[in-house]
Amino acid sequence: MNISVFGLGYVGCVSVGCLSHFGHKVIGVDINETKVALINSGKPTIVEKGIDELISRGKKSGLVSATMDAGEAVNNTDVSIICVGTPSKKEGHLDLSGIYETAQQIGNALKEKKGFHTVMIRSTVLPGTNRKAGEIIEKESGKLRNEHFSIVSNPEFLREGSAVKDFMSPPFTVIGTDSEKGFEVCRIVYHDINSPVEKVTIETAEMIKYINNSFHALKIVFANEVGEICKSIGVDSQEIMDLFIKDTHLNTSGAYLKPGFAYGGSCLPKDLLALKTLAHDNYIETNVISSIEKSNRNHIKYTLTRIIEKKKVNIGLLGLSFKSGTDDLRNSPVVELAEQLTGKGFSVRVYDKNINASKLLGANREYISNHLPHLSSLLYNDLSEVINKSDLLVITQKEEEFKQAIYDNPDRMFFDLVHIISGSAPSNYEGLCW
Repeated sequence: MNISVFGLGYVGCVSVGCLSHFGHKVIGVDINETKVALINSGKPTIVEKGIDELISRGKKSGLVSATMDAGEAVNNTDVSIICVGTPSKKEGHLDLSGIYETAQQIGNALKEKKGFHTVMIRSTVLPGTNRKAGEIIEKESGKLRNEHFSIVSNPEFLREGSAVKDFMSPPFTVIGTDSEKGFEVCRIVYHDINSPVEKVTIETAEMIKYINNSFHALKIVFANEVGEICKSIGVDSQEIMDLFIKDTHLNTSGAYLKPGFAYGGSCLPKDLLALKTLAHDNYIETNVISSIEKSNRNHIKYTLTRIIEKKKVNIGLLGLSFKSGTDDLRNSPVVELAEQLTGKGFSVRVYDKNINASKLLGANREYISNHLPHLSSLLYNDLSEVINKSDLLVITQKEEEFKQAIYDNPDRMFFDLVHIISGSAPSNYEGLCW
């Protein structure tokens, strides 16, 4: 396939070399004359393991060339990959001028071009960029998106120092598109890469890189804070974290990484507080660890605000304990919701098949006495009764009877805190963060 790559920096240069390695004919495009000259002499524009040989081999085989003429590149290729930089502005916003200027150039080149053209945005951009770039191309070319051209979001996951290896063997290939034809073109471009292809919405493809990198940054900071705490008390932090990462069931897995409601229970709050206090006692400042509980409480406030915004007086809470299948109410964020709602004058009814107010014992009983002393008056044994007497049902546990109730009661509004429904949902359903 004939491919033009706009931007010959890190991502662009690696793309040129790797795509030519797969047998594609690649034209690099850049406004920097020096970069264009380097590629045309068979040399890379960056220092990166393995890229020298790829660019040199591609040039010698006639598969690699470069130009400053965007029109020439577009008119001689079927696909244009945008790899221009998106640096931060002083106030923190992205400078997307390079993306939009490239879109103008491509649009202008498409005026006279016959045949379908696919544009792939490889640069890291926030949601909305693809849509705007498409509008620019339509305006400049006078052609219609998905009829004469497609514009696909295809984020890269390259690390400096291992970029060639990462290009050849990514965790997955993400293709965000609203065009089936554009999707198929991308599959051809990456045909020789043996990794799963994830077809997603354009906005998801634009967002994923930011989530990835923010989490990577969080992991580094968390590990370093652990290191500082361990150092202060003479514990080997390397041994600690070696043990930590061996738990692939919870610690290094997808567990706890799906948006939902706040955490609670007897363990997480207590142990987090103990670690935070240990750090404080040893004069260690742990901004990440210390802010976890604050963020959790903010999420409870966010949830409460979302419920209040529904302007429903009669509210049914489907589930009260901090985890489905237990009667443990200690530090349950749902108890706090009930406490706040009743305090604000809402009529609250609770259904939890595992809770019997008269049978609560010990710390569990003490906790609920301090937070919801009138729990027995809120509890109902009949789910149907709670549904019939409530205008808004808040689902706090993943129970099949709650899921079925959504479909059985189309005249009632359901607000889901635990993602009980995946995919399409009925009109009487809304999720907390989805």
